[in-house]
Amino acid sequence: MLQTLRSKILFYLLLSSMIGILFVSFFMQWGFEESFKNYLDRNRDKQISRIITEIEKDFKKNGHFTSDPVFGLLHEHAMTDQLYFQLYDRVGQLQMDSSNIRGMLNSLGLAEPEPNGEKWHSASYTLRVDNQIIGKLIAIYPVGLIDDEYNFLKTIQLYIYAAVCLTILLSILFSMLFSKKLTSGLNKVSFAATELQQHNLSIRIPLKGLPTEVKQLAISFNNLAESLAKGEMLRKQFTGDLAHELRTPLSTLRSQIEAYQDGIWEPTPARLQSSHEELMRLVRLVNELEKLLAAENPQIRLEKVEIEAGSVLAALWEMFLPLFKQKGVQLHIEEPNQELIFPADKDRLMQILSNILNNALKYTPEGRNVTISVLTEKEGFVGFKVEDEGSGMAEDDIPHIFERFYRGDKSRDRKTGGAGIGLSIVKALMGAHNGIIKVKSRINKGTTIILWFPEEDY
Repeated sequence: MLQTLRSKILFYLLLSSMIGILFVSFFMQWGFEESFKNYLDRNRDKQISRIITEIEKDFKKNGHFTSDPVFGLLHEHAMTDQLYFQLYDRVGQLQMDSSNIRGMLNSLGLAEPEPNGEKWHSASYTLRVDNQIIGKLIAIYPVGLIDDEYNFLKTIQLYIYAAVCLTILLSILFSMLFSKKLTSGLNKVSFAATELQQHNLSIRIPLKGLPTEVKQLAISFNNLAESLAKGEMLRKQFTGDLAHELRTPLSTLRSQIEAYQDGIWEPTPARLQSSHEELMRLVRLVNELEKLLAAENPQIRLEKVEIEAGSVLAALWEMFLPLFKQKGVQLHIEEPNQELIFPADKDRLMQILSNILNNALKYTPEGRNVTISVLTEKEGFVGFKVEDEGSGMAEDDIPHIFERFYRGDKSRDRKTGGAGIGLSIVKALMGAHNGIIKVKSRINKGTTIILWFPEEDY
C-alpha cells in the first residue's frame, strides 16, 4: 500500500482535504448555531423591551394598568413566540398573565407536549414611570429552541451536511485528477528511462504540458539522450574511421608481403623501404591514439608550474624553425612587450602548441607565412594566437575539426599524411587546463586559432 508516488500523493491530498472539510464544516455549524441563538436572544430582548415600553406608556397615560392594548401584545407573543408574561403591580398583585394560554393550547392539542425536566426560563424586570416603581414584569420563555426555530436550524444543518458530502466527492475526484496530472510527467520520464535502458537512443520526452520542475528534469533527460546518441554516433564513426585509416597501410603491406612470398617481387632495398614506411604509418597512428586516450583520461594529472609566455615562443622557434625552412614557409614570432606568467603543464602546453603549428605547417603552401603571438585582451587569461596563410576551411567545418578523424576535405589528410587526431588531443588537453579555443578560418585565406589559458590555477 502506498508504494507508488501517485498513491502517496492521492492519499495525502485526500487526507488534507478531509481534515480541512471536517474542520470547516464543524466551525460553520458551531458558528451558525451560536450566531442564530444570539440572534434569537437579541430579538427576544427587543420584544421584552417593547412590551415594557408599552406597559409604562399605558400606565403613564391612564394612571393604572389596563388590558388594552397591553394584553393584546402579551397574547400575540404567547401565541407566536412562546413568550409569556406575568404582570404584577407594586404591591405584588397579579394584573395580567399570559402563561395560562399555554395550558389552553395544550388542552386543545395545538401545542407540543412539554418534555420532562427544566425547559423554561424566567426573567424579572422592574417597571418605572417618572422614576417611580409601578410594578414588575416576569417574562417566561423556553430555554431551547421553539418549533419553527428548531426546524429552521435543522434545515440549515441538512444543507451543511449535503455541502460537506458534495465537497468530499469533489475532493476525491479532483485529488485523483491532480495526482494523475502530477505524476503523468514522471511516468513519461520513467517510460523514457526504460526505453533508454533498452538502447532506444532516439527516445525523447515531450515538454508540452509538463510542470516546471518535471520539465527541467525532462530537458536534462533529453540532453542526456542526445549526448548518448551523439556518443554512439561518434563511436561508430570512430570505429569506421579507424578501420579506414588502418585499411590502406594494411592492404599495402599485405599485397607487398604476398608478392614477396609468391616470388613476384624481389625484396629489394627500395621495396623494403616502402613496406617499412607503411609499417611506420601504422605505428604513428597507434602512437597518436595512445596520446589521445591519455589526454582524454578524466583522471589526467597535470604537473602545473609557472610558465612565462615569451619563453614558450622562444622554445617553439627553436623547435620548428628547421621544419619551416625545409618547406619554405616563413615562421614569425611576435614576442610580448611584458612578462606574462600563467600556470600550465609545460609538456602538455608544448604538445598543444606543437600540434597547432604542425597543422599550420601542413596546410600552408611554400612561400606563405605562419605567425604565432601572445594575447592579453581577455581579462584573467593569457592567449596564444597561431595565424597561417594556408588553404583554410569552410565555416560549416569549423565546429567539427576537433572530432577524431574529421575531414572537411576527404582527401586533404591523405596528401599531408595526417591521422586526424592531433586537434582532438588539443581539445582534450585544453579542457584539462580549463582553457578556451577560438577558431576563425576562410577558404584560401588561412586559419587563425587562439588558445586562452587561465592566469590562475583552478
